[in-house]
Amino acid sequence: MSGVGEAGLVLGIISAIISIIDATKQVYEAVEDEVGLPTNFKKSATKLPLISKLLEDAERYVNTVADESIKFAFTPTLKDCKVQATHLQELFKKVMPDEGDSRWDRYGKAARTIGKGGRVESLVGGILDNLQLLATRFPEVSTPRGKDQLAKAIEEVTLMEPSLPDGFEQMPAYAHYGSGAQNINTGAGPQYNNNSTGNQLNGPGNQYIVAVKNEAKLSYHNSASHEQSIVGHNVTVHNHGIVATLETRTRGNKHWIVPRSVNNLFTGRSELLRRMKKVLSNIDISPTDKRKIFVITGLGGQGKSEICLKVASLMREEFWGIFWVDVNRPSTAENGFIAVAKELEYLVKNVSDALRVLANTKQSWLLILDNADDMDFNYEVYLPSGTYGTIIITSRVYECRNYNTIGAEAIEGLDDQGSQELLFKAAELPQESWSSHTSEAGKVIRMLGSHTLALIQAGAYIARGHCKLDEYPKVYQKHRMRLLKSRPKQAQSRYGDVYATFEASADVLKKSKSEAANDALQLLQILSMLDSSLLPLQIFQNTWEGCREVLRTKCTIESDIDTVTTTHVLQLPGFIITDSDEWDSYRLTEARYLLASLSLVTQHDLDSSPALSMHPLTHAWAKDRQNSEQQDMAWTATGCVLALSRFNTHIWRTQERQLLLHIQSFLDIRIDRALSLGSKAVVIPILIKCGFTLLDMRQDSELGCLLEGTFVELRQNPEQPLVGFLPLYGLQAMSLVNLGKNQKAIELLEQVVKIKEAILAEDHPSRLASQHALARAYQANGQVEDALELLEQIVKIRRAILAEDHPHRLASQHALAGAYQASGQVTDAIKLLEQGVKTRDAILAEDHPHRLVSQHALARAYLANEQVKDAVELLEQVVKIREAILAEDHPHRLASQHALAFCLRDIKSRE
Repeated sequence: MSGVGEAGLVLGIISAIISIIDATKQVYEAVEDEVGLPTNFKKSATKLPLISKLLEDAERYVNTVADESIKFAFTPTLKDCKVQATHLQELFKKVMPDEGDSRWDRYGKAARTIGKGGRVESLVGGILDNLQLLATRFPEVSTPRGKDQLAKAIEEVTLMEPSLPDGFEQMPAYAHYGSGAQNINTGAGPQYNNNSTGNQLNGPGNQYIVAVKNEAKLSYHNSASHEQSIVGHNVTVHNHGIVATLETRTRGNKHWIVPRSVNNLFTGRSELLRRMKKVLSNIDISPTDKRKIFVITGLGGQGKSEICLKVASLMREEFWGIFWVDVNRPSTAENGFIAVAKELEYLVKNVSDALRVLANTKQSWLLILDNADDMDFNYEVYLPSGTYGTIIITSRVYECRNYNTIGAEAIEGLDDQGSQELLFKAAELPQESWSSHTSEAGKVIRMLGSHTLALIQAGAYIARGHCKLDEYPKVYQKHRMRLLKSRPKQAQSRYGDVYATFEASADVLKKSKSEAANDALQLLQILSMLDSSLLPLQIFQNTWEGCREVLRTKCTIESDIDTVTTTHVLQLPGFIITDSDEWDSYRLTEARYLLASLSLVTQHDLDSSPALSMHPLTHAWAKDRQNSEQQDMAWTATGCVLALSRFNTHIWRTQERQLLLHIQSFLDIRIDRALSLGSKAVVIPILIKCGFTLLDMRQDSELGCLLEGTFVELRQNPEQPLVGFLPLYGLQAMSLVNLGKNQKAIELLEQVVKIKEAILAEDHPSRLASQHALARAYQANGQVEDALELLEQIVKIRRAILAEDHPHRLASQHALAGAYQASGQVTDAIKLLEQGVKTRDAILAEDHPHRLVSQHALARAYLANEQVKDAVELLEQVVKIREAILAEDHPHRLASQHALAFCLRDIKSRE
């Protein structure tokens, strides 16, 4: 079909649906007397104006969109909408008039004609669901206000009680839905209906039907001589020698074993409730070939049990029996199952017998297995073998989702709207004031990661008058552990407080005593010392590579203050197998799998490599659960991981933005505290390695603070270097240059260079590195001639002893080119820089910082030489890569963006 034809088809369908909806509204508005009108018709009619408005928005969108594939994608959804709208109109036309049979009877007949999904609320809900699907796939199809109204309407329709019983579409045509007596005669002669207790007689030619305690759903209609008798819950029919036993069903709820009612603070989760209600409601009560199981997994305290309570409450009348069993411990589970059997009037002594009772109960029942949290337990033993019932399982263990046969949901935090509503309710704020507190609420919600129980606890704390809503973030930062261990009187969790819910998962690991469980706990400790954000697990392989380098060189004692030794290797967690000749990720993989299974971490794919993140509250708990000694050991072990990973800087270059938060979190410690955690030989190399990381990331002020604190605690004068601390002073000098304190850097480096020239050979790498740093400081301070003299000497030596592509040789040539340019020797600078770029392009990755620095410098030289187009070509490439890998405020990223903008302005001004 042509693009014009497709657009015309879509617009035609939308127009047709709008006309149908408008006609349906007119039918409803024409009604003068609503007596006897099913309630859901009234509720559904209130949604019709919104449906029309959303369709008009969609019509405008289709008229403006140019992409024909988008218009084509609309067609199937709109066709489904049209079918449902047509059915809805038919229902209204047949049910609305106040004439003839009762409205309920006409509704039942009309709905049966439509078949499954023929309830009025199902049709309206289907139309709204289709409109939400369009709004989700094509966000511009509706306004933000329209989307909010749509979400609210869907929630309201979802919570409507069913207007017709399950299986209505299969009921005989004489089924009666209203009040009053019903007399049905399908044969000759009179018919008598007995609607009270007492005996009923059957005779030839005549039929007498009795309702026995509302238990017999199926009645046998007689048109010949026969005998009918009711035995227990079965109807046994004898007719001309044929005997058949028919199962009977009980309508409504008869058995209710649920621990508590839904908390009045419950909010949100409307989409999940709608979906669960749909899959549970759509299940036929006749036996199938598989069990019907829905599984909810997620972090402790997120409201898994509350969701089940809500579902049970909403669907109470749809199940003959609803049974709740806490399977947290075998003893609790056994007691629960025995109680279920007793409710069904069976005395059993164990779980197996109770399961047989359920399996043979041929009624519509719902079994909720709550707290299936033991990752080593096979919960199959708690699943009845019958297929008449439906089962919901809640678990922290993600792998429990494998039990599902009809659906599974891994729940996370509430959305912003739901989180705000929950917080406001728990804080007992008047609803009319909610709109004036959204900003303060947003800060609390982000801080608590939208965690359900934590929001309730925060609200309860505020409601008790301890602080105001806008004060809570400061109180939380100061008294985090106290707040997260508080136990609100409202919405009591099974575990009482937020931290207790997480600790229950840790208990599972502690009880396991397996190698994998122990590794998981060690990994949890490492993660607690870093940030809760995405951590690339490649860092642990880099750490192993650093271990192999230390062990290869047999570095057992520190030769310099920054030396990483075998002592650091011994501090590492067990899942890094240091004596292996090859990197083995098995134990790390098992450890992260266990943590993820218990919902303590979330797994991610980061550039085809695994990564982990943590919920902010789980992360806080992981640290707070450790005593002081454990935290000290965890900090040291984490520091050793970071220090050893620096032997391979690849991941620190490619994942700088992810790793920055982790290094900042790790260094969020007072230096005196850090130095008290172990020997200086262990701690100082960790601090210096972290310092060089901050230097590379250009976190200049943070590095300055780190160095200042280190000098104070070591009782060293930062301006008077000593031989034993030269690496620390070298780092200090480079930090001073980046901070713009060039004169101080020069004074310090001149002393360092003098010391090294006295004790080291002319071509010693450490001596040359300090001279190189001094030359940089000279140039930054405008002492170009001094820089040139020193750099020419360094380049000469390095050319004599190092290969053409050696990083140190390339670095000194790069610096010399910069000095040439600063002194006006642009042609010489370009020659050196082009040589350096060519070499680095051949040996370094596209995103390597040294390669990018060379390209940026060459572009600047081109610009100085008025080769503007050449400069732009290079800078566009540099900017693109730096924007992908560097933080927005990184000086290198900003410098390349600024240079490119300058070049583009220059080109434009010449046009």
